[in-house]
Amino acid sequence: MTPASAFHFESLVWDWPIAIYLFLIGISAGLVTLAVLLRRFHPSEGTAESSLMRTTLFVAPSTIILGLVILIFHLARPWTFWMLMFNYSLTSVMSMGVLLFQVYMVVLILWLAEIFENETIALQQKYFPRLTFVEKVLKLLTTLQRPLETVMLVLAVLLGAYTGFLLSALKSYPFLNNPVLPVLFLFSGISSGAAVALIAMAFRHRNNPHSTELHFIHRVEKPVFWLEVFLLVAFFVGLALGDDGKMRALVAALGGGFWTWWFWIGVAGIGLVVPLLLKRWATRDSAFVGALIVSGASLTGVLLLRFFILYAGQLTVA
Repeated sequence: MTPASAFHFESLVWDWPIAIYLFLIGISAGLVTLAVLLRRFHPSEGTAESSLMRTTLFVAPSTIILGLVILIFHLARPWTFWMLMFNYSLTSVMSMGVLLFQVYMVVLILWLAEIFENETIALQQKYFPRLTFVEKVLKLLTTLQRPLETVMLVLAVLLGAYTGFLLSALKSYPFLNNPVLPVLFLFSGISSGAAVALIAMAFRHRNNPHSTELHFIHRVEKPVFWLEVFLLVAFFVGLALGDDGKMRALVAALGGGFWTWWFWIGVAGIGLVVPLLLKRWATRDSAFVGALIVSGASLTGVLLLRFFILYAGQLTVA
């Protein structure tokens, strides 16, 4: 299989824009998950001045919006997408996903507005002085902070796993029809969120590489990394122990060829081995440059994983 044919083959339905969409959604869900956990375990750190919270403020909503824009314009008839926003079907994974996105965005905006209350009020008074109810709403949200954060965490976890459910619902593709996929996408999304946060912190805390929130991200990052490795192994073992279709899918993906090299060099090599080998050097000797290299490699690995799962998963049809 040549590089050209690896991205264009007969059974391919969803191509690279969907991989980018899955990647962006994972970043948003991962950042929000980490931000909520920071506020739970280190309340004094999870304030409006926190680098993680500020990164979440700008990146979490923008990646969701960008991902949805990519998805909408990738559809054969993007102008009909609005129908999904008002016509829900409990039997459609896509329809339930649209509903989840809508609820997630509403709660995300309310949650961030409550955290950045002073900034929100300042913007309201400057640009929308007649909307005096905003301050009252924010005061109400302050009293509901704990349950609001709980709902936000649940929605972020559901969103992170949803991207895996979306692919695993494609029963005609044995590789993708795998129950491990939602959990794998959830934790790889958290990993990508951590990488984005660490890159932002590297720029903001160049003179203070030992902040509490930085240590918190590193503590979360380690078990998430090994969970990713375990889930990848479980994913492939499940295929190996499956029926003939799953075995053929596994051989097509890892039995040699373009996507085999993509996985071992890109996903495993760049995304897992490089961060593992350079982690100590990055945290000890060269905090800023090391953070950029290690987090950049981790982020690249997650993106390459999305491409691998999407394309290799469509090589074999049941």
